[in-house]
Amino acid sequence: MARTPKTASLDFFRRQLANTTALPQLSFLALLTGLATGLVILLFNAIMNWVLTNWVLQSHPEDFESLQFFGRMFLPCAGGLVIGIALHYRQFRVGVVHVMERLSRHQGQLPLRNATFQFFFGLVGLITGQAGGREGPAIHLGAAASSLFGQWFELPNNSMRTLVACGTAAAIAGSFNTPIAGVIFAMEVVMMEYAIASFIPVILASVTATLLTHGIQGNAPTFSVPQVHLASLGEIPFIVLAGVMIGCIAALYITLVQQFSRLQAWSFPVRGLVAGALTGICALLTPEVMGIGYDTVNGALLGSIAITTLLVLVLTKSIASAACLGLGLPLGVIGPTIFIGASFGGVLGLLTEAIAPAGGSSPALYVMLGMCAMMGAVVQAPLAALMTVMELTANPNIILPAMLIIVVATLVTSEVFKKQSVFLMTLKELGLEYPPSPVALHLQRAAVASIMQRSFVRLPALTLPQDIEAALARKPSWIVVEESGNTAYCLLNPEDLSAHLSELNPTEEESIDLLSIPGQRENVVNIDIRATLQEALTAMDSNGAGAACVRRTSIPLVAPIMGVFTRGDINNYRRG
Repeated sequence: MARTPKTASLDFFRRQLANTTALPQLSFLALLTGLATGLVILLFNAIMNWVLTNWVLQSHPEDFESLQFFGRMFLPCAGGLVIGIALHYRQFRVGVVHVMERLSRHQGQLPLRNATFQFFFGLVGLITGQAGGREGPAIHLGAAASSLFGQWFELPNNSMRTLVACGTAAAIAGSFNTPIAGVIFAMEVVMMEYAIASFIPVILASVTATLLTHGIQGNAPTFSVPQVHLASLGEIPFIVLAGVMIGCIAALYITLVQQFSRLQAWSFPVRGLVAGALTGICALLTPEVMGIGYDTVNGALLGSIAITTLLVLVLTKSIASAACLGLGLPLGVIGPTIFIGASFGGVLGLLTEAIAPAGGSSPALYVMLGMCAMMGAVVQAPLAALMTVMELTANPNIILPAMLIIVVATLVTSEVFKKQSVFLMTLKELGLEYPPSPVALHLQRAAVASIMQRSFVRLPALTLPQDIEAALARKPSWIVVEESGNTAYCLLNPEDLSAHLSELNPTEEESIDLLSIPGQRENVVNIDIRATLQEALTAMDSNGAGAACVRRTSIPLVAPIMGVFTRGDINNYRRG
């Protein structure tokens, strides 16, 4: 079948993306994926806010405190049970961990069915007041939108990784009006690498999604707080002590998530009901634990919540959110960590104000420091935590003390208590090494089309001399030796075949067995043209092959050879 100009142009575009230098092409895709992700996030948030405002709370979408005693218990229990029943029939993985798992095992190809489940049941969880964050659904939906875009156009797998990072950054930026934090989170937490080839497209996607949401929702920061600053260097020891305490709380929180996640023997409906029931029980005491809780964070920033209430909120939100996350509800972890950190920071701020009413910093400063320290320690992403809180509050004066408290809290959690990021902890339980080794990451940045040689000829294992001479006249780099049925046996060095042919005087009717003549031969494995060099190397190691035939499946059962390469070509790329 002849290719149309449109098909030929798309093939050329794919070949460009196979290289690590495809920055203009990736930047173009980043603009499209940022726009698509922004639209998905706007739709998700619009549905959530509309249902909460008109059907559940009939007021502000975070006003779960207005619910009566029965509603605080019934709503999360019903939501948890519905999600558990849905998971019982279709056990989908969702959230940030799912995105990272698909990057590790499936080259960033996220299924549509998982994203659909995340969309609808993420809404169920948030609407019914479960104690989780909305960034988990947002990241999954953004990454899936970008991944599905790449799968639809059959883009090479090395570009899929960058597209997933673009979707992640755009989702965070569009959801929370935090474009810089979106970029840093995508690179520091999801990709766990910083590369120029990825950085620029990720920035473009984040900016695109942010501009889209600014045009529709405005650009006001999430939290309204006056500009604050560190009043005295004499508070530095207290900030260090605060970092130690928050590091301990973060370690305890990760332990709670671990303990709940070990209840895998329970059925999904039971796990969902237990998560909802624990949220409901905590809500009977402190209704602020329901939902995202940003109104409570605002209250802590304004100093309008009592110390005793803040201390109870730290305890109840930790239990409820750890249960939701550990028992598998499709929600996020960042929202709860910001809430818990803000509550404990509020305690520290009010204590500072009581001890030094004239010379101490504003309690709002300690609330913000608590937010970024708790997030940084739980997620083990100090830079992402710093930028998130700075953009959420539009308060750059916190940078210096925030850097100090984040480092202290993160070190206490990781070095004293030996706790990994809550994401890496879950991936470890799934048997995944994340991130891959630096060598594997390097090989994942390029697709096989970037090194394959198109100068080859195909010959059957038994070939007549005149056919061999005609093939050698084309001066190929390799000869693909095949049997009937388009099955490749090996690659044969054409110079060895030419030397052997010159030593013989065969008749025109006498076939030559290409599998028995002396010469350099490499056993081959078939590789899809979208595969990365790391995928190819893994396949070659598994099959004991020294070379690969690159194929593209155009229609079912038809996969022509597009090129060939050897293990030596991969080694040359790795050294270069």
